[in-house]
Formats: sequence, structure tokens, C-alpha cells
Amino acid sequence: MNHNLTYLHPYPFAKMATLLADSTPAHNYSEIKLGIGEPKHEPPAFVLDVLRENLDKISRYPTTNGLFELRQTIAHWLEKRFFLNHVDANTQVLPVMGTREAIFSLVQAVVDHKVIDTDNHSLSVSGQPPTVVMPNPFYQIYEGAAILAQATPYFIPCTLDNDFKGDYRVVPKEVWARTQLLFVCSPNNPTGSVMTMDDWEYLIRLSDQYGFIIASDECYSELYFDTAPIGLLQACATLGRHKFKNCIVFHSLSKRSNLPGLRSGFVAGDANILQAYLQYRTYQGCAMPIPHQLASIAAWQDEKHVAHNRALYQEKFALWMSELGDLLELRMPEAGFYFWIKAPKQFNGDDELFVKALYEQANIHVLAGRYLSREVNGKNPGQGYVRIALVASVEESREAISRIRKLLGA
Repeated sequence: MNHNLTYLHPYPFAKMATLLADSTPAHNYSEIKLGIGEPKHEPPAFVLDVLRENLDKISRYPTTNGLFELRQTIAHWLEKRFFLNHVDANTQVLPVMGTREAIFSLVQAVVDHKVIDTDNHSLSVSGQPPTVVMPNPFYQIYEGAAILAQATPYFIPCTLDNDFKGDYRVVPKEVWARTQLLFVCSPNNPTGSVMTMDDWEYLIRLSDQYGFIIASDECYSELYFDTAPIGLLQACATLGRHKFKNCIVFHSLSKRSNLPGLRSGFVAGDANILQAYLQYRTYQGCAMPIPHQLASIAAWQDEKHVAHNRALYQEKFALWMSELGDLLELRMPEAGFYFWIKAPKQFNGDDELFVKALYEQANIHVLAGRYLSREVNGKNPGQGYVRIALVASVEESREAISRIRKLLGA
């Protein structure tokens, strides 16, 4: 077995199962799941219709790079959404089976243990393992993918002091020198922070200086409140970098269109990276079924259902803020569908205690923040926080709020 498997942490929900193993949920309440970021809104009916109408095409092998019509649809969506002059559907877009597998496999494809010896202009094995930089807290696939690629994760703490975006200016130069890949999540899971144009420009300049790839996880980009978040490719275009050198983005229909089970997303950006990544994927064997591709075309071409989806989340956030803002330290995210909140003082600010109380006394599932983070310099930036995913219906949200108020003595 790959010895690096022993370095993987249990997944956050496995840790939650251990935490609650000896607990019993409140029997007088029905279960409300606010822990997993799985959308519960209705998927668009017209997309499901397309899926059903094309089930006969399941008999055909799909190609790894997908249908040209899907790539072209995605290219047009990127151009319109992020104000891009032109996206080449043949070289700058690659459909994937959901971004989770794509994020993992991209790391395996790009991490290289051989580096150029600048003195002798030859390839040699580096004395130190390559580094993959990522926010902390973070989507756990970033870390797992890095470990299994035999790279060293480097964590950037995202705290209240840096608006939950991380301070990249304090990263030592020697870390950047061995960095091959930087993960950014904007809008961020779990904190809801969003990168500004200044933030992007700083990271792009660092990438130019040190030669690492920026991989931007933008799967929550369409769940915003006022202004649509700036994406990495948009930042590149603003800077006149239309070839998106060393820049890659991930997008998905899971959150945007309430289609997590369709397993449909895409990777876009630097054509040179995507060319090599496509070859990797050809051997890996991940190709989206043709019915899923045709359904994806329909989803990417429609914005009405996305606007409706946003409105539902906006309604729920407004409800939680108005009904619980006086009892919990609720902070509106800039985008996404998560609250990242401090555990109440009644529970000594302990995220695990608060999570257990919600389960045992209200039958509500949320996620302990410490399970999404790693300790850096003696401090876990997720400890004392909980992540609440507003994925349940408006009606369930009202019920959850009522139970939480009772739990907190209101």
C-alpha cells in the first residue's frame, strides 16, 4: 500500500461520527441536517428532462475531453460571467466528473519532484519535497491530494484578523521558492470570504516571480448577495493576461444548479496545463457520461434557475440574521451558503460542545470547525467555530432557528 495513506487525516464527517458515537439525538425532534454542504433545493426540472430524454446514449463511451458543444457552452458562460474576451473551447476548457475528483487529480498531474537546477540547467531531484499552499480552514481534498502526491501542505491561517482570507504576505520566501501549487477558494468554504482584485493581482505577481500554479476553487461563485465575486480568470483578463498563464479555475453545477449527484463541473485556464492534464485524465479514465453532458449544457445555458436559487439562500440568511443575530455571533458571509460562527459563551466557546448540544438537545447537525483546520504554530484557526450550511428548506430553517433559540434559553 502507498505509505502516504497513513498520513491522511480522517475526513471531517468521520470525526463527527466519532464525536457523536455515544450521543443520542433528541427523540422529540425530526432530524435537520445543516452539517454537509449538500444542496437541498429542487434541481431544475428542464435539466432532468434532458437527462431522461438522452438515456439511450448511455451505450456510448464518452471521450475524456467531452463534447465540443459542452466545452463551447462552458466557454461562452465564462466569457459572459467573467467579462472575458475569448475562451478557447478546444484548449482552455475541460469538463470533469465533479470538481472533487478534478481537484485531487490535478495535484497528482502537476506536482513534480524534479526541478531545474538553475546553475547547470539540468533536471535534478530537489533536496526538499515540493509544497502545496492552501487556506486553513480548507476543503479537505486539497490536503489529501497534496499528501498523496508526496508534497508538503503549507497552511495559511484564515482568521478574523485577516478577514478570513489569509495573509499571503507573511509567507516566507523560502516557502514560495519550493511551492508548485497554490489553492485558493473564493468564495471560501467555510468562511464565505471573497478575493478582491488587489488580492488576485498580488497572488498572480507571486506566481510570476516563483513559477507556481494558482488553482482557484470557485464552486460557490454563483451564490452571492449583492455583487458577483471576481474570479481568477477575470483578474487575469483585467491584467491583460488572456492566456491565463499558470492559472486554473474549478467550477461545478452542484451548488449553482442544485445538481450534486450529476457530478458535473469543469476546469478552465492555462492551455498548456490543460493539455498535459488531459493526457493524464485519458489514462485515469474519468469521462462524463454523454447524458450528463447534454444535461449540463442545458444547465449552463440557463440563468433563471440560478437567480431563483440565490433568492432562496438570501431569504434564509436574512431569516437567520433577524431571528438569531441577537443570540449568536452571526457574521454574514460575502458569498456561499455557510455561516462560520463562534461557539456561544454558554458552551465555553467550545465547538465540539456546541455541536454535541445541538445534536443531543435539538437533533440538528452542524460541523465542528476544528475538523476543517490544522494546527499551525500551536493554534487551530477553526477551533471554537462551527460551520452551518443553510441547505435545508426555508421551513426547516425556521424550525432549526426555533430549536436553537430554545437551546440558548431565549
